[in-house]
Amino acid sequence: MTKSLEEMSLEELWQLFPIFLVEHKTQWQNWYVSEKADLEKVLGPDLIKNIEHIGSTAIPNIWAKNIVDILIEVASPADMVQSRKLLVANGWRVMSEEPERISLNKGYTQNGFADKVFHLHLRLMGDCDEIYFRDYLRLHPDIAQAYQKIKLSLWKEFEHDRNGYTEAKSDFIKKYTKEAGKGQIDF
Repeated sequence: MTKSLEEMSLEELWQLFPIFLVEHKTQWQNWYVSEKADLEKVLGPDLIKNIEHIGSTAIPNIWAKNIVDILIEVASPADMVQSRKLLVANGWRVMSEEPERISLNKGYTQNGFADKVFHLHLRLMGDCDEIYFRDYLRLHPDIAQAYQKIKLSLWKEFEHDRNGYTEAKSDFIKKYTKEAGKGQIDF
């Protein structure tokens, strides 16, 4: 009998859901727009204070995992709890949870990735550095290409180690998120 995703170890999940990068796909924006509409129906304007397409799929012309990342900001911890409850009831799986941050996914199946895969980052208002990083890369295509080069160099080494892949990119991300926060971008 096959284990459920909830029964699998992290290592088993990384084998089933490896890191893989693909060339930029214009349809990622359409996936985001469609999923945003669904999320707005599920959560409504009282819970969603901001919703954004983040991550590499939101940056033109760079390779990315075929996973659309979405950031939702809510006003309070109580709104976060309510949002989590509604999202889980509507097919989202909790990946990780901290008191003020919840990560969920959709499109992970017993047989691997579905055709459309999403990561949802649920945060309190103001916890949104990913937006600054995204906007900085959009405004600086040379830095976006440097980021792509790092990702491509790490892909095979960390194909089955998502945490290692994320950690190996973190200095670059922190550097340019900090640059973005210095007011070099007009937000």
